[in-house]
Amino acid sequence: MRNKSLMPAICLAALALARPDAVVGSVRNDTMTTEQLLEKVNQKLDEVSDGVKSTAEDALKQAKKSGEVSQETKAKADQLLSEQTALSKSVDELKNSLEGIKNQTLEISQQVAEGGNGGGTSKVMTLGQAFVAEEDKIAQFAEGGAKGNLRIVISNAITTAGSSAGGLIFHDEEREPVRMPKRRLLIRNMLTHGRTSSDLVTYRKQVLRDNKAAMVAEGAAMPASSFGWEKATEQVKKIGHHTNITEEALADADYLQTEIDSELRYGLDLEEEKQILAGDGQGNNLKGLLTEATDFVAANGLPNTTRIDRLRLGILQVALADYIATSFVLNPTDWAAIDLTKDSQSRYIYGNPGTATTPALWGKDVVESNTMSAGEWLAGDLAMAATYYDRQETEVLISSEHDTNFIEDMLTMKARKRVAMAIKRAAAMVTGNFTFA
Repeated sequence: MRNKSLMPAICLAALALARPDAVVGSVRNDTMTTEQLLEKVNQKLDEVSDGVKSTAEDALKQAKKSGEVSQETKAKADQLLSEQTALSKSVDELKNSLEGIKNQTLEISQQVAEGGNGGGTSKVMTLGQAFVAEEDKIAQFAEGGAKGNLRIVISNAITTAGSSAGGLIFHDEEREPVRMPKRRLLIRNMLTHGRTSSDLVTYRKQVLRDNKAAMVAEGAAMPASSFGWEKATEQVKKIGHHTNITEEALADADYLQTEIDSELRYGLDLEEEKQILAGDGQGNNLKGLLTEATDFVAANGLPNTTRIDRLRLGILQVALADYIATSFVLNPTDWAAIDLTKDSQSRYIYGNPGTATTPALWGKDVVESNTMSAGEWLAGDLAMAATYYDRQETEVLISSEHDTNFIEDMLTMKARKRVAMAIKRAAAMVTGNFTFA
């Protein structure tokens, strides 16, 4: 009879042990609170402990009397010890549960209050409140001996919604912006560089060499040679642009000034490369390499049916002008076409997909640039052909003194540079195209 009377307390204690750690609250038996359940389990634990003590005394008497303990006494002792262990563990868990509930009560109350109950939405419950709200299911589970699993579906708990825990969620933000691509600007570095302190670059250029040197007999007159030079000038030109920003934007966005500064500088350098390569020399434009270079003329009697053939003939033309070509400038599409050229057996003639090499053709460096139009090419010694002069390097300025900036809290940022370029040896470079008849 004693064992049967202990079943409800043991079942409830086992159910309390089986609840999830995150559940706030305890298993209910009708209107029994956690404190009352703890008190009842303690009473049952005392009764079991007394039973264990009594059974142990009976076993000792039997051992002294007959030399052994009966099987009934052993079974009874094992059962009582098992019940004592389970109830002791239940007592410890219930004590921890009580302490946890006290610590979490205030925090849970505040969170639930913040979740509100207005606007027609149901009250937001914690996991523990939702668990103990299923009182009928828990009572049935306890009456069944707490066997198997008890599944409680939580349909209204604290979530990531804005009216629940969403306000406490912080999102990571990368402060580094994703920038648009910038072209590799390579042409300027292929030229000879100089500086000037004036608005006009003046240099002397030889325009005549009439060489009459010859073998001369003893006592005979030597032939006369003629030489001539002329003064050449190139005017310093200015490249510039600007953008407008508000004072608030500049003050509030700490990256903004650096970003605009970088974009303004890149814009100048991009226009500079376009002018170096293809400026037409009209108005404020520079005289570009393609404008001043010698036009390609194919040598008679030599192959001229592929891109590779034509570039080799370009080297020849530079060599016939007594210069030595050092590089080619090609659009990436044309260079890819050369790399992909195959023979009749689909073998690559020039390119090798298995090796990583610096672009070169006929022993000359190949510079790939999107500034060069597809279908055009330039070959030669560009350092020998042209000199690039810096009068004023890139300067970025910011001011409110423009138009109505002052009264509109606007700022203007501008960037500028002043340069000049002299094409001194046009014959040192040849330009052509890949149009084949």
